[in-house]
Amino acid sequence: MKPGRRALGIAESYGDGAETSTLAGAVVRADRTVEDFAFGRCTVGGLDATTAITDLVERLDRPDVRYLLVAGVALSWYNIVDLEAVHRALDRPVLAVSFEDSDGLGPAIAEAFEGRDRRARLEAYESLPQRRRVPTPEPLFVRSVGLEAAAAADVVAAYTERRRPEPLRVAKRLASRVAAARRDGVIAPE
Repeated sequence: MKPGRRALGIAESYGDGAETSTLAGAVVRADRTVEDFAFGRCTVGGLDATTAITDLVERLDRPDVRYLLVAGVALSWYNIVDLEAVHRALDRPVLAVSFEDSDGLGPAIAEAFEGRDRRARLEAYESLPQRRRVPTPEPLFVRSVGLEAAAAADVVAAYTERRRPEPLRVAKRLASRVAAARRDGVIAPE
């Protein structure tokens, strides 16, 4: 991968009792240089993560970003990201990266929600592409839209030095710091 190729990592952070989650996006080159960042919000336990991510990327306005990496598919207490919708809206490959092996979120969603809320989340979750293990030193798993599985694995590996792809590591740190600043009153809540 060319050292100047850019990826945008998106991660989130929220605390106990929070109604919204802070989203952070970090533009990182393959050589690990951080170039830009942006912030957004989505509802904890809501159904707006897809729109929030799309809005964040559009506000950032970086047509040079080649790949979008999202930290997981169930943000902010099962706010499921529709990877296909994000791909269609932004016209670039979308890769959802997770860090632990699991049997899936279906049973947890079914336990946490009822009725229409349960159906909406289960339908969104079950429509996601298959998750595949990426051959990195520590286990990583990726779902991809707009990129073949082998190419998606190569992209994730190219941005990963240790445990977490650098765009996601930086985005998670930014989201955590901004969420903490909001909780501490350093940044006024919206």
